[in-house]
Formats: sequence, structure tokens, C-alpha cells
Amino acid sequence: MSVLLPALGPRLVFFTGGTALKGLSRSLTRYTHNSVHLVTPFDSGGSSAALREAFALPAVGDIRNRLAALADSMIPQSVLDFWEMRLPAEGDSEALRARLRAMGSAGHPCWRPLPSVMADVMRVHLGYFLERMPDDFRPQKASMGNLLLAGGYLHFQRNFTPVLSLFSRLLQVRGVVLPIVNACLHLAAELADGSVLVGQHHFCRLTQPVRRLYLTVHEPGRTSTALTPCRPPLSATAATYLQSAGAICYPMGSFYTSVLSNLLPDGVGRAVAAARCPKIYIPNSGKDTEAQGLSLTAQVDMLLRHLQQDAPQAGPGDLLHAVLLDSRHGRYPGGIEWKELERRGIEVVDREMVCLDDPQHHDPERTSVALLELVEELRARERAPEAGTAALSEEDA
Repeated sequence: MSVLLPALGPRLVFFTGGTALKGLSRSLTRYTHNSVHLVTPFDSGGSSAALREAFALPAVGDIRNRLAALADSMIPQSVLDFWEMRLPAEGDSEALRARLRAMGSAGHPCWRPLPSVMADVMRVHLGYFLERMPDDFRPQKASMGNLLLAGGYLHFQRNFTPVLSLFSRLLQVRGVVLPIVNACLHLAAELADGSVLVGQHHFCRLTQPVRRLYLTVHEPGRTSTALTPCRPPLSATAATYLQSAGAICYPMGSFYTSVLSNLLPDGVGRAVAAARCPKIYIPNSGKDTEAQGLSLTAQVDMLLRHLQQDAPQAGPGDLLHAVLLDSRHGRYPGGIEWKELERRGIEVVDREMVCLDDPQHHDPERTSVALLELVEELRARERAPEAGTAALSEEDA
């Protein structure tokens, strides 16, 4: 693997969400400051639920988490600690709201450990949130970073661009983080028995295989099958990053809620098919409760099916070139069906990436190196025919 300055590193675009990619994201900053993380804003559980119910906004928790993972290592730990700080899970709601209001004061002790410039920016955005906080807001387990992002999003007329730009500069984020769409939607699934599940937080308890995955405006808790699917447009900024990607990666993470949900907006499949770069899938190792009943080959087929719903003319070779896995240390449901994958025109690349004593997790450093080496190899192969053609032309001349 050729080593460049991270500022000149490749643009790797990830379809992602959740915390599975946190370690890899941090490790990648040693090699490139140009990774792009298209994040699902559909989370509906925990403190995200309270924010979404109060303000009808996209979920910001996974965005907050990824900004922290990509923050420059020189950022004071006190800043990151405040960004990730949560209010208690228990306690009287009114007392916790009063605590938040007190934190809005410049004299509150919570700001003392922070550099003054950073404290001022964060306090202003907390103020944006407090101005709009409903009297019945449920603050239990509220993340400060989530409240700051929500406050900025609301202050800027429900526009993520300025608030993400500001906090990316404040935290000196070594990459780009943005939601796949700017819409308040929820993830839904029709299960094999015909029942319907609404709300991303329910997917950790799947009792049936998923027959169909879609987005809906309906709130979690609906059990009716008469739900209206919708396909919001892919963010124009996300489309631009896909168009200019050095590689596109479907990484490890909860299969439906972190990866496939990113492929549901209108335009994603077409943007991927049009991108002239390597496209790589890194499957989960170990147990993924969401992917029950799906072999590795079935996961690949489902990835392709969701992309081809948006790009019906695209073949597998337009959407996925390689599966990057670890046959020695990884554990994949149904085993590795090498011939089945190769029959689809997909290369299986075997590298040591999974933790030696824990098949459930990838080692961030080894995975970073394996991914970057594979991208370099695939791009070199793309250039080889061009070089050969140029050589022939010179010979003819």
C-alpha cells in the first residue's frame, strides 16, 4: 500500500450508521482525511425518540457519533467528553430540564474545562435548543452533542449543511459526515409472515425474515399493514460525493438499519451504478441479529436487489466488484460460497481483519489496511488496460 499524506488520501464513501464503523473510521484518519460517511437518519429509539417526537426531525445520534470518531486527535478531550456527555437515565423530567437551562448560562461550571472559543460555540447551539425545548420534553439520557446538532438544525431552518459544516470545523473532523437524506422518516419492514414492523429500534428483535424494507412517514407503534412507503431523494451533496468517489464501501454494521436503509432513497442505485470506481462489501463477522436466515450470498443478493430497484439496467458488475472477508478468523452464516459469488462476477478477497479472539469484531487497523490495499489493487487493474492501449498506440506510431 502506497502511503501518502492523509490530506491527499483516497475518497472512500461509506454507506453507514450505528457504532460498528467507529473504530475503523478513527483508524482511517491515519491514511486519509477524505473519507465520506453517508449516515442513516432513521433511528427511532432511546434519546433520539424524544428529540424526534418533540421536533419531527431526522435522527442525529449516528451523525454525532461519527463526527466524534473522525475528530482530530489534537482536539482537547474535554471537548469530546462534553460532546458525548449524557444526562442521567433516571430522574424527574422537570428537574433535568432545569439542569439543561442552567447549563445554558455562561457561568455554569460545565464550560470551565473547555477552551473558551469552543465553549462559546457549543453554548450558543445549546441556547438554540433551549429556545425551542417544549415544556414536556423528555431529557432522560439526552446526549449533549445531539442537543447541539438539533439546536443548530432548527435554528438554520431545518438545514443540516451549516450546522454540520460548523461542527466539522470545530472538531477538525478528518472526513465528511452527512445524512443520506434530509427528511424525517422511519424505517419499516414487511416480514415473512405478512406482519409489519415500524421503527428502527425494533429491528434488534426481529422474529421473522424481512421480505421488504422501506421508508415511511408513519410513526413507530403502527401495526397496520396500510402504511405508505416513500422514497425521498438522495441528498444532492451525497450524490456529488458518490460521483467523485475513489471507492464505494458497504461496510460491516447492522445489515438492515446501518447498510440497506441507506440504499432506499431515490437515486442511490443510479448514483452507485454511474460511479466509475471500485465497489466493495465488507460483511459482518459473527452474529448479526438483523441478518438472521441470510447467508453471505443472500446478503449480497439483497444488496444488489435494493440497488437494482433504483437502477434496473445496472448489472452486478456496476454495483459491486468485491467482497472483502476473513476466512480464517471470520464467521459467516452459511459459510463462504466462493463459486456462487464468483458466478455473479464478484471477486472474493480474503484478508486477515477479524480480531483473533473475537470473531464478532473487526480489528480497525488491519481492516483499514486491507480495504486501502484492495482499493489500490482494483484501481490499478482499471488503469492497466488503458496503459496497454496507450503502449500499443505508441508502437503503431
